Order: sequence, then C-alpha cells, then structure tokens
Amino acid sequence: MSLFKRRRFPVEIILLCVRWYCKYGISYRDLAEMMAERGVSVNPSTIFRWVQRYAPEIEKRIRPYQGPRSGSWRVDGIYVRVGGKWKYLFRAVDKHGRLIASMLSDRRNTNAAYRFLRKAIKAMSHYPASFITTDKLASYPMAILRLQNEGLLPNDVVHRTSKYLNNILEADHGALKRVIRPTRGFQSMKTAAATLTGFENMRMIRRGHCIQRERRATGEIRLVNQLFGLAA
Repeated sequence: MSLFKRRRFPVEIILLCVRWYCKYGISYRDLAEMMAERGVSVNPSTIFRWVQRYAPEIEKRIRPYQGPRSGSWRVDGIYVRVGGKWKYLFRAVDKHGRLIASMLSDRRNTNAAYRFLRKAIKAMSHYPASFITTDKLASYPMAILRLQNEGLLPNDVVHRTSKYLNNILEADHGALKRVIRPTRGFQSMKTAAATLTGFENMRMIRRGHCIQRERRATGEIRLVNQLFGLAA
C-alpha cells in the first residue's frame, strides 16, 4: 500500500499501535514496552509519528461509516494544554451522544465558533441540525446568525442555551479527558489536533457509533482494517 510505503513494520502492527494509543490513553513509552513484550521492538518516537500520520487518515476514511445523526446537537468544549498554554477544543454530539465534529482552536470567540459550526454542518450535510444547544457564550448566537445569513444553516434552526440538555456532552468530556491526561500536554497545535482526532474517532468506533455496530474488540479491528483495505 502506497500509504505505508517505506515503513519498516507490517501495516497490521502500525494500525494496532495507532488504535491502542488512541483507544486506551497510555503513553508512547508504555505502548512501546507493551509491544516489546509481544516481540516487537519499536521506538516511542516511531509510534508518535504513526499516530500523527494515520490518526487523521482514519478520521477521513471513517466518515462514510458514521451513519445517521440526530438533528438535535449539543455543542460545548474543553480546555487542552498545548505548548504550555490552554487552547479550546470545540466538540459537538447529537442527543444520543454520537460524535458530530470536534475542532481545536487557539481562541474561543465568534470566528472560532463560526469555523467549528461550519465544519460540523459540512460533516453532517445529510443530517442537518434542527436544534443547537450551547452554553451562554455570546459567540454562539452571533456565529449561528452569520451561518444563517450565508445560507449554510436554515433560518428555522432553534438555538437553545441549557446546561441540563448538555449533560450528555459534559459526561463525555470527562471520558475524553481521561484519555488525554497521560499525554501531559501537547507540544504544538498540529500534533495536538492529529492526536485528538484519533482519540475522538477511536472512542466513536469503540462505542459502536458507526454503521458497523459491533462493540467487541474484534469488531473494532475488523472496521479499522476494512478502512485500509486489509483482510479482517
């Protein structure tokens, strides 16, 4: 496969490391030790490069498998440490907790909210929003109005500000933070964005939020291998 050209390791080993790192929230060093116990000697920095290269590729290839999403969106975010500074990770799920989109941003302002919602709208072009629930940040209604004026969002979309309705997303934030914590912060926006993309998508696969509904590990392996044209 041209995507894996000049890699010294089999494709299956590369995908295994990417999947485990993004799924279990372990350090690169710990994962390298786990692989060594299985007879595979790989440097932690090599696993890092694999995650940076193939986690975004999984995100791109998983889109056709995402399946339907509810038109009731929950939008919020968490702060993530990047380069010693706090950055904002915008996140959106539907009312059932299924991932819609996420985006790492330097700021949490109207322009950032607009870019995130535009990304979410594009990702969910076949399942448009009818309700968008956010916190009371003033940036959201301004961003929604701009999207409506541009014809990217229907005028009848209802914007709600309700902490209670966002409880499902708040709970999901906690689970994501547990995976992020072992990283002890990221060095750059580029590496953080790629890694967080991997975390989000492996959690989506693990929770059965793709068209392939199997929740067992074998189902996850089968789906990830399928994304890259490998035998199950």
